[in-house]
Amino acid sequence: MKEFSARVTRVDGNKVFLDQTAFHPRPSGGLDADTGYLIVGGQKIRVVDCVEEGDDVAHIVENGSVFKPGLEVRGVIDWDRRYRMMRLHTASHVIAAILYRRYGALVTGGHITPEMARDDFDLSMVEDWKAAIREAIEEANQIIARCLEVKVYWLPREEALKIPGVVKLAERLPPSVEKLRIVEIPGVDIQADGSPHVRNTCEIGRIKLLKLESRGKRRRRVYYTVEP
Repeated sequence: MKEFSARVTRVDGNKVFLDQTAFHPRPSGGLDADTGYLIVGGQKIRVVDCVEEGDDVAHIVENGSVFKPGLEVRGVIDWDRRYRMMRLHTASHVIAAILYRRYGALVTGGHITPEMARDDFDLSMVEDWKAAIREAIEEANQIIARCLEVKVYWLPREEALKIPGVVKLAERLPPSVEKLRIVEIPGVDIQADGSPHVRNTCEIGRIKLLKLESRGKRRRRVYYTVEP
């Protein structure tokens, strides 16, 4: 979804809150926030940041004075920026699935920007962890080239948590809600996940390894990007 209609619910300085939004806020999912525009009364106001505030989303705009509760607005996402992060996010699921399958490795941190992704894995059980990550990326590129559909659906929380490996984040369970959003790449990965993805692995392009770092016993860090 690149555009959407919504109604302003409240305004706090340069923070605009809407009754619904397609802007993805930080820090949810480890992705940078979406940017873009809110169009109101013929004016195109830049959204420079988007932040979770409790159960709501604050759209940080360049000029909040034109917004009032009740106004209808049109939201437009900076799609090139979002799409780069979607490609990297789906790539991260493939890499994490391979390292989990091979070594039982869990994700201990990470962040995605439009330019690159950074993931931390607990590979303390692997002596040559750099080779392990390089091999995982090589396999990931082979999987991506198969053009697999990326499925998104909802499951009751109790049912979802019975699936082996549905949570690959170390020491972190999904929120206590009735249903969990599941992202599945058939035969490759299935995870509880609330952030945006591409529809097919072919959209990812090719993963390019940028750098490897050791950040402590439980943090083996990999930086990577995607090429067309």
